[in-house]
Amino acid sequence: MYFILVILGWLNIYASVYDPTQDLNILSLNNNPGKQFFWIGTSVVLIILVLLLDFRLYESIAPLLYGLFILLLIAVVIFGKEINGAKAWFQFGAFRLQPSELTKFATALLLARYLSTTGVKLSDFKNQMSSFVIMFFPVALIMLQPDLGSALIFFSFIIPAFREGLPPIYIIAGLAVIIIGTLTIVLEIETIAIILASVGVLWVLLTSKSLKNILLTLLLVAASIGFARGFEYAFEEFLPKYQRDRILVIFYPDVVDPQGAGYNLNQSKIAIGSGGFSGKGFLDGTQTKFNFVPEQSTDFIFSTLAEEHGWLGCAIIIALFIGLMMRIVFIAERQKSKFARIYGYSIAAIIFFHFTINIAMTIGLFPVVGIPLPFFSYGGSSLWSFTIMLFVLLKIDMHRTQVLMRG
Repeated sequence: MYFILVILGWLNIYASVYDPTQDLNILSLNNNPGKQFFWIGTSVVLIILVLLLDFRLYESIAPLLYGLFILLLIAVVIFGKEINGAKAWFQFGAFRLQPSELTKFATALLLARYLSTTGVKLSDFKNQMSSFVIMFFPVALIMLQPDLGSALIFFSFIIPAFREGLPPIYIIAGLAVIIIGTLTIVLEIETIAIILASVGVLWVLLTSKSLKNILLTLLLVAASIGFARGFEYAFEEFLPKYQRDRILVIFYPDVVDPQGAGYNLNQSKIAIGSGGFSGKGFLDGTQTKFNFVPEQSTDFIFSTLAEEHGWLGCAIIIALFIGLMMRIVFIAERQKSKFARIYGYSIAAIIFFHFTINIAMTIGLFPVVGIPLPFFSYGGSSLWSFTIMLFVLLKIDMHRTQVLMRG
C-alpha cells in the first residue's frame, strides 16, 4: 500500500504541473516530478537503513531525537527561509527541509517511551501534564514560524494517549471548544447564550436535580458563554485577517472575496466537481492544465486526482488510505511491547489527521491551513517523515516475538 500510494502520488504530481505545450522531463531535477522522484529514491535508502538498524535503538534514542528536532525548530525561526509568510524551511540549493515534519516522528517515539515507562499511568494528573508537554511543546515553537497546519497535526497524539487511558473529559472538552468556537463564527453571542442555557436546563431536567449538579451546570454554562465571548473577541482582534478570511469562506463563500481568500478553495471545488464520476482522464484535466488551482502539487493535490480520475479514483485512493490506517492499527494491537503499541497508534493518528484535514480542506469543509496529503503531496520532508515513521513500525513489528521473550 505504501509503494502504491507513493507511485500514484508521483504520477499525480506530474499531472499537476503537466503542460502539453512544453516538453516536461518527468525525471528532471528542475521540476517538481523530478525532485519528487529524487525524494522517492532517497526514501528507499532510508527504508534500507531503518530496516538494518537494531529495533531497540529507536526507543533508546527517542529523547536525543526529540531534543535535536526541538533545537532545529528554534533554529529554523532564526535562520530559516521565509515562504508564504512562514519561516519553516531550511534551504539547501534547490531543496528545502522542514523540521516540523520530522519532529512528529521524534514526538511519537518520545511519547511512546514515556507512556510505556513502568509506573506511568494516564489516570494520574501529573503524568497527563507531562504527556501534554511532550505533545504540545513543539506546537509552541511551530507557531513562532508561524505554521498553523503543522501545529494542528500534533493534536493527533491525543488519540494514542486516549487509547492508553487518558480520561475522555479532555476529548469532550476539546469537542466542546470546537463546537462553541464554530457557533461563535456563525451566530450572535446572545443566540449562543440562549442555546447554552437551554442545554444546561435540559441537562438538569434529565439528570440529578441536586444542588451540587445545578451549581456545576450553572458554572459550566457561565464558563462556556464566557469562552464564546472571549473567542469572538480573539477571532476579531488577534487572528490575522488572511486566517480569518480562510475560516469565514467556509461559512460565507459568497461574502468573502472570491478572488482573494476564497480563490484557492473555489478553484479547488470547481476542479473536483468537474471530474464527475470517472474523471477527464490522466493529463486531461483542464483546471489542472491551465494552472487555475494554486499549490496544486502540494496542498491541493487531491483536486488533481478528483478532476482527472473522478469520484471513482477518489474512492479507490480513500479506500487505500483507510486500508493503510487499519493495517497500522492491527499491527499496533498485536504488539507485545507497550512502547510499540503506542508508537503504532501515533503513526495511525498522524496519517489520519493529515488525510482527513487535507481532503476536508480541498472540498471546503475545513479552512485552508497548508497540510499535505501523505505520500501524494510534493515535498521531500513530508515523504521522508512518513516513510521513516512507517518503516520504523514495520522494523519493530518484525521483532515483536523478541520483545515478548525479553519481557
